[in-house]
Amino acid sequence: MMWVVIFSVLVMTVLSLLRVNVIIAIIAAALTAGLLAGLSPVEAVEMLVAGMGGQSSTALSYVLLGAFAVAISYTGITNLLVNYLIKMLTGKKTIMLLAIAGIASLSQNVVPVHIAFIPILIPPLLKLFDQMKVDRRGVAAALTFGLKAPYIMIPAGYGILFHQTIVNGMVNNGADLTMNEAALAMLIPGSGMIIGLLVAVFITYRKGKEPIPAGEEFTIASQESGNISFNKQHALTLAAIIAALVAQIYTDNLIIGALTGLVLMFLFFVVPFNKGDNVISEGVAMMGTIAFVMLVASGFGHILQETGSVTGLVEVSSALLGDNQAVVAFVLLLVGLVVTMGIGSSFGTVPILAALYVPICVAAGFSPMATAALIGTAGALGDAGSPASDSTLGPTAGLNADGKHNHIWDTCVPTFIHYNIPLFIFGWIAAVIL
Repeated sequence: MMWVVIFSVLVMTVLSLLRVNVIIAIIAAALTAGLLAGLSPVEAVEMLVAGMGGQSSTALSYVLLGAFAVAISYTGITNLLVNYLIKMLTGKKTIMLLAIAGIASLSQNVVPVHIAFIPILIPPLLKLFDQMKVDRRGVAAALTFGLKAPYIMIPAGYGILFHQTIVNGMVNNGADLTMNEAALAMLIPGSGMIIGLLVAVFITYRKGKEPIPAGEEFTIASQESGNISFNKQHALTLAAIIAALVAQIYTDNLIIGALTGLVLMFLFFVVPFNKGDNVISEGVAMMGTIAFVMLVASGFGHILQETGSVTGLVEVSSALLGDNQAVVAFVLLLVGLVVTMGIGSSFGTVPILAALYVPICVAAGFSPMATAALIGTAGALGDAGSPASDSTLGPTAGLNADGKHNHIWDTCVPTFIHYNIPLFIFGWIAAVIL
């Protein structure tokens, strides 16, 4: 069974690198996993479809957030921010990338909207990126850092949910751990991502890149960002944004938050009712791919779980490890990388890995904090570089609004190199020294 996960993820990775559409690549990987596990093609497809419901809530929220983003852009309020950034950051590539990383970081802890800000902020900035010859791979690296590093290290917003997932996974499998210990355990792995960001900003993408020749115009980014003054429409738009944020925090539900903001945009007459069809259509076009990738990836993960493939991989690996903690930690992190690359969700992977890792770590003599570092890092590994992760799909949705940014080579490969490698190294160090 261990080869099911390895071969299926390899299929997805190779097809993605060959520029096969990511949805097709994931479906091919899921069918490969099903067939290798002994399922018939029909059974594999049925299991894939049955598992797609696991991300249905997330998928719907992303589509509604896309529509909300289109409605916000309709008012031109984002051009106010664009004009400010043009004045403050023109010619300052590194500061621009660090500012984007900072804004993205706020989306995880201070204003927990996750990727919802990307289709609002990034498309209007694409022309500025081209004028400044900013390498969009650097922007993708900055965005992915902000979408991932804060929840790994900081126990607030999505960070609380991630740390709680680690704690629950360990406690449910017989290992005691507090929230404070989980936060401390994840500081070392998260520090690796900070180094990765600095390398990306100050070394790899510092010089910038000549922009790809312009293709077809696109709706949001092609708006003129001339002299625009703050007006009543903008004030009502801000009110809708705040209401959406409050609704999301109060209900802890992205769908309710996005729906609240979208409805208020129409009730405030900021967006005319006769533009409703266009807003929804453009929202689906913007975020629909992300939503469907999340659904298919959930089905892929369902096949790996139901066929026992992940369990088989861990059991076979652990049987060969012995009690050398350095070797055990390395192999468990490698397993986590492979699994998360396929499933594309660190939050969804942690409970699976916790049930398998805790007995192995206890037997090998790891401390609870070292075990937490292993589980958290193994769950997060692959998230940055996975074609099916919202940490890569979100940046691509914004940066490819004009069709000049490739998901695999311009987002997944750069983020994998700059974040998963240092995360792996620092996670391994944490497991050994804690």
